[in-house]
Amino acid sequence: MLGWREWISLPDLGVAWIKAKVDTGARSSALHVTELEEVDSETVRFRVHPHQRRAEGSVVGRARLVDRRNVRSSSGAAEERPVVELEVAVGGLRWPVEVTLTRRDEMGFRMLLGRTAVRGRFLVDPGASYLQRRPPDPPINPERDP
Repeated sequence: MLGWREWISLPDLGVAWIKAKVDTGARSSALHVTELEEVDSETVRFRVHPHQRRAEGSVVGRARLVDRRNVRSSSGAAEERPVVELEVAVGGLRWPVEVTLTRRDEMGFRMLLGRTAVRGRFLVDPGASYLQRRPPDPPINPERDP
């Protein structure tokens, strides 16, 4: 069981925890990134800022580009976004999730976990929050560049 917001981990990126909105109204998952660049036709590099309204603790990530998709935001604007596959961990489970990379500066959550990511794994209680415990903090590693 998940609440409408949960602490999740992104092990591929070395992100011990990030606050995510679990949104069954959104088909895809999205992650707030900056400094997004294509390394080559199959790889993207980006900076993840897991802590809301704080620059410290950011990490540099690299992932295989699996697709580019037109995504319509909650405001109705369409945007082409790169899609990567990242491992997500929550509630003792780990599984791969396709995640779009975008700027979410104005959004309340750095990550949105969409319905395709939770389908068949969890039930979502929209009246509850943080039903799963926050993962432990990792050893201090100010910047990671895979």
